[in-house]
Amino acid sequence: MKKLSVLFLIVMVSLVSFAVKLTFWTAPNAFQEEFWKTVVTQWNKLRPDIQIEVQTIPAAGSSEEAILSAIAAGNAPDFSENIFSGFAAQLAEIGAIYAFDNFGADFQKLIETRKMKSIMESWKIKGRYYVFPIYSNPMIFWWRGDILKNLGYKEPPRTYSEIYEVSKKFADGKKNFTMQVISGRNWWDRWFDFITYYYAATGGKPYIDVEKRKVNFGDEAGKAITQFIYTMFQNKWTAVELGTNPFYNGTILAKITGPWEVNWAKETFPKVVPNIWFSAPPVPDNYPKDKPIYTFADTKGLVIYSTCKDKKAAFEFISWVFSNVQNDVLWIEKTQMPPAREDLTTNPAFAKFMNDKFFKAYASFVPYAVPPALIDKTIDLQQAMTTHLIEPLMYLKGKPEDILSKAVKEINKILF
Repeated sequence: MKKLSVLFLIVMVSLVSFAVKLTFWTAPNAFQEEFWKTVVTQWNKLRPDIQIEVQTIPAAGSSEEAILSAIAAGNAPDFSENIFSGFAAQLAEIGAIYAFDNFGADFQKLIETRKMKSIMESWKIKGRYYVFPIYSNPMIFWWRGDILKNLGYKEPPRTYSEIYEVSKKFADGKKNFTMQVISGRNWWDRWFDFITYYYAATGGKPYIDVEKRKVNFGDEAGKAITQFIYTMFQNKWTAVELGTNPFYNGTILAKITGPWEVNWAKETFPKVVPNIWFSAPPVPDNYPKDKPIYTFADTKGLVIYSTCKDKKAAFEFISWVFSNVQNDVLWIEKTQMPPAREDLTTNPAFAKFMNDKFFKAYASFVPYAVPPALIDKTIDLQQAMTTHLIEPLMYLKGKPEDILSKAVKEINKILF
C-alpha cells in the first residue's frame, strides 16, 4: 500500500513538473477577474498537466496598447480576453492571433453547445474565426416612463417622426431636451450613436464594406440618420451639453446605455429606476413594423496568440469553460453582462435572471446586436467620423446631405 502511495506521488510530481504552463490575461475589471480566477482555480485542480496563471492586462493607455506593446516586446500572453472585433482584425492582419477553426470539429461542437452559431457569423475575419466572443452588451435606450405617461404615452416612440412629436410636447431648448442624440467626441462614442443608428435603420447591415474598403453609410439610411441628428440639434430638442445626470434629473427623456449602468442606477437613483422603460434605437419612418430592430453590440472576446506555447491546451481550457452553461450563469452573477449566447431568454439555466427587468431587456436584444466592423483602422475611421460628420451636424455647419457626402469622401481616403 505504501509503495502504491509513493508511486502515485511520483506520478503526480512528474505531471506537475512536465505541466504546460499558460498565461491568460483578463480585462482590468474586478468582476471579470473574479470570474476568471474562480474557473481557473477549478481547472488547475482538475488538470495538473495544464496549469493556467491569470494576470490582469498591464496598465497602459488602453488594453489594445498594452497587448500590442507585449507582442512587439516578445512577451505576449498565451491567450487573453477583452478583444473587440476591430482590434481582432488588426491582430489577424499582422499574424498575431491563431484561428479557432484550426481546431475543426471540436470548435464547431463548442459553437453549437453554447448556442452561438449566428453570433459567430458577425465575427468572421476574411472567412476565418479568430475570436471567441464571451459577452454581448446590446445598446438600448432607456426612457423616463413616468414623464412619457404624463405626456400621454403608453410606450416609447419608435421612429424619428414619433420622436419629433414627443419633442414638441416636452423640449423647450433651454432646460428640457428630448434625448441625448450624440454620445460624445471620443472615437469610441461613434459606436453608441451613428453606428448604432445605422444598424437600427438597416436591419444590421455593415457600415463598412470591409472587402472593398469603403463606407456603406452614404446610402439612404445614412441620409435619414444624418437628417435626424441635424433636425434634433436644429430644433434644440437636444444639445451639445446636457448637464450632469440629465436623464435621472428629468432634463432629458432618453439616453442610450449598456448593462454596466444598471447597478449604479439602482444604487444612486432608486426612485427613478422603477419608472424606466426600454426601447430599441429609433428607426426611419419607413422601417417595417414587423421587422426586428438591430443595435450595436459592445462585445468582446477571447483570442489565442500565435506565440502560445500550447494552442491545443489553451483551447481545451476554453472549451471546458464555455461548454458548461453553469459557467455562463456564474459569468452573469459576477459581471451582470449577457453572455454571447442566442438562448438567454429560452434556456432554463437563465430563467432566474429574467425576473430582473433590466437583464431581461438586454438579453432579448442579444440576437440582434451586431459588433463593430472588422476593420484594422477603427480608431482613424471613427476619429474622422467625429471630425467630418458628427461635429458639423452638432454645430449645424452646412446642409445634412453635404456634410454626409464630404464625410464619406474623407473616410474612404483613410480606408482605401
